[in-house]
Amino acid sequence: MHCYYAKKLSAERLRLCYEIAPPRVKRYLEAEIEFVLGKISPFDLVLELGCGYGRVLHKLVEKTRTVFGIDTSHASLCLAQKTIGEVPSCYIFGMDAAELGFKHKRFDVVVCIQNGISAFKIDQRKLIEEAMRVTRSEGKLLFSSYSEHFWEDRLEWFRLQSEQGLIGEIDYSATGDGVIVCKDGFKSSTVGPDDFNSLISGFDIDLIITEVNDSSIFYEIRVK
Repeated sequence: MHCYYAKKLSAERLRLCYEIAPPRVKRYLEAEIEFVLGKISPFDLVLELGCGYGRVLHKLVEKTRTVFGIDTSHASLCLAQKTIGEVPSCYIFGMDAAELGFKHKRFDVVVCIQNGISAFKIDQRKLIEEAMRVTRSEGKLLFSSYSEHFWEDRLEWFRLQSEQGLIGEIDYSATGDGVIVCKDGFKSSTVGPDDFNSLISGFDIDLIITEVNDSSIFYEIRVK
């Protein structure tokens, strides 16, 4: 599924997913960004995991001194570079979030939102460990997944994406309980609070869980 976003659902096709989003979904997307911006200071060094075509990245650039974005899709990264333009404080790299090519304790804030923790389809504990590794002491990590209260709106959004041919036909017999399954192999699941607590078991961290806009569950890790 990691390849799904790198090949089939990247660049302009990925951007179209957000352009066709219903008003309620667009409010959810905006609320996520506003929440993240509220956690960042102007002097932070920020890393976004799964930056795609730059939808969130260009907002981060406006808020803080230096931003790095990584993704596995070359096409999406090219579009991000084109969208953001020549901004000296923004760096974009092709990189896997589970194998980050950055030194230990490099960043003040690491961001992985819009359900990236599930959508990346990589070992989730490894993803968190790598994000923690590159985060400075007293820094923070921000992960988000879908709230169960957002299910109907989320399902409608994915139905629209399916109708546009951006993802496969939805298999309604296999869809439910927070999981959307398509007949082409696409699958969108979620990470609930109990799941996340299991993923961080044994880590020496502080965790704050916040529901935002009745649509997102944010997991804020404070690194000691």
